[in-house]
Amino acid sequence: MALIIVESPTKARTFNRILSSEKYFVFATMGHIRDLPSNNMSIDYHRDFLPKYAIIKNKQKVVDELRKLAEQNEEIIFATDPDREGESISYHVAFLLGFIEEKWPKIEFKNGNIPKRIVFHEITKKALEDALQKPETIRIPLVKAQQVRRILDRVVGYELSPLLWKKMGKQWLSAGRVQTIALRLVVERENEILAFALEEYYQMNAQFKVEKENVNAKLSHFHNQAIEIKKTLNLFSGDYQFSKTTIDSNNVQDITKELKDDIYSLADIKEDEIKRYPPPPHTTSLLQQDAFYKFGFSSRMTMKLAQDLYEHGFITYHRTDSFNLSSYFVFRAKDYIEKEFGKDYTLEKPRGFHTKSKMAQEAHEAIRPTKLIRDFNKKGLTINHQKLYTLIFDRSIATQMKEASIKTVKLNISGKRENQFCCDLQQVIFDGFLKVLQPGFVTEHSKQIVFKKGADASLLNLEPVASQTKPPPRYNEASLIKILEEKGIGRPSTYAPIISLIQDKYYVEKENRYFRPTKLGTAISEYLSKAFPTLFNLDFTAGMEDNLDKIANDEIDFIDILKKFNDPFQKELAERKLDTSVIDVEEKIDEVCPKCSSKLTIRYSKFGKFMACSNYPNCKFTKSFLKIIPNKKCPQCASEIVVRYTKTRKRFYGCSKYPECKFSAWKLADLN
Repeated sequence: MALIIVESPTKARTFNRILSSEKYFVFATMGHIRDLPSNNMSIDYHRDFLPKYAIIKNKQKVVDELRKLAEQNEEIIFATDPDREGESISYHVAFLLGFIEEKWPKIEFKNGNIPKRIVFHEITKKALEDALQKPETIRIPLVKAQQVRRILDRVVGYELSPLLWKKMGKQWLSAGRVQTIALRLVVERENEILAFALEEYYQMNAQFKVEKENVNAKLSHFHNQAIEIKKTLNLFSGDYQFSKTTIDSNNVQDITKELKDDIYSLADIKEDEIKRYPPPPHTTSLLQQDAFYKFGFSSRMTMKLAQDLYEHGFITYHRTDSFNLSSYFVFRAKDYIEKEFGKDYTLEKPRGFHTKSKMAQEAHEAIRPTKLIRDFNKKGLTINHQKLYTLIFDRSIATQMKEASIKTVKLNISGKRENQFCCDLQQVIFDGFLKVLQPGFVTEHSKQIVFKKGADASLLNLEPVASQTKPPPRYNEASLIKILEEKGIGRPSTYAPIISLIQDKYYVEKENRYFRPTKLGTAISEYLSKAFPTLFNLDFTAGMEDNLDKIANDEIDFIDILKKFNDPFQKELAERKLDTSVIDVEEKIDEVCPKCSSKLTIRYSKFGKFMACSNYPNCKFTKSFLKIIPNKKCPQCASEIVVRYTKTRKRFYGCSKYPECKFSAWKLADLN
């Protein structure tokens, strides 16, 4: 009998359901079983950054059971996830079972005793049988890449965090190589918003009657001069474009009067037929973005749901940056599309997609369903699992559907005084993939568009709409993941943990789904970015990610990369340690201490914000900090409504008199 080692109990149960119990016994490690101890650096700088691993607390029983099972079974097969973390779990188990000898920085198999390792991207009978027919071995370059990332993060975190403790007097703060860059993006964006000069302007919205049809249009030219002005700002994360018009409060009334007095006709009609193609299949980041915008799922929640779907055998592996789809899937998808929608919706040959990421793992697949079944009923899976699965299913099917054909019509309505209004209309000629992804769009644009050049256009209504130039938007989870991926920072497995960490540490907080830095987060970001300008630079961080990918591809020496990073870092660190100045992140408020009448301040702990007396340590009064929502009252007892958080940091609104009054609501709209 063969012992198959996986990392998850759910995965083990799925394996047991698929594979013969007479041939295989499946055992789950319950995640990592060996890691760097958290109570010290555990990295030996003088011995090529030798990592000092230890069995994780409470995992000794798992190790003992593994060793016992290894003796009882004839063969051992590693079947952990196909990414670097999965490879690392297999590596550490193999070491504990005696397959591997660590002669750092070399890693060798003992006496040529090379264990089997199977790689697959979906947990289905066919995928597992194919993998078992073609076993590989543990991919040491991937293990090295994971170890280098672990060493880099340990060095940065364990060297910089004590520096922050001294600066701010808080021994729960942490800094991180990628974490601090994510925080800096949020902080820099907030500074850019504050520095943005708001300008007021007007747009002219009109409604015309053209050949018995009412059409909405916007003023584009006044006296034959374009009214739109485009501007570009160079921001920390790249260029930001915005626009305004030449109409302001000084001339809006005169322009409105003249436009109303003008006589209009349909001066020009431009028709075109365009093809709209489906978006690529989901990668990790695209799935997180899609689930956020469609359902409001956090990246952490999306990854948990996807992990469950993968381990139950419903989708392929969910940590990927590849757009590849297997030939097995695309040909079955064609049959499904023909059966469900008709032959007109199928492609003559499969459609492929090219990733923009030069480091994407092309051997992997995009996230797709393993079975062409749109709905499922599975014990232990929830409605949210179904929502995410349907999102993945529809997008995967849409990639292999015919493109949509859309008629675009641009109407130019001109006046005798050389004033021009533009109207853009669309008509769906053939819906193609939109039938699955955007049925509402098809319904909205199904009406036939027919106009004749030169027709009279009667102005029914003209409305000057006051607007302001819009500052660059704050990041939400989806847009932060998008910019991290665009800049090459982090990898599929890191997005959700990064975003969770900067929230858990109270460096950022959510306001209407958008991130705002706290005073604490702003102080940390500004200090670290000035003290270590190279380390917390976008290009430097992205370059390090590229190096990790090259290590995984066995292209460069990993010890050399560690040395090139650490030598200048340690020199810069030594200089910063000489600076003994402190950073104050207390926030002053207009409230007095009920015990000594001194001013209260807002301070931070690892549990979040709290109020404390400014006369500390003479007065040790503290109380919870609750943000009050203005102009909102509890519908049950008329007390103040405050912001609260669940254990998982999900924001909600509750009565300030809790626990006497237990009213709560997820949305402010529910309080009306």
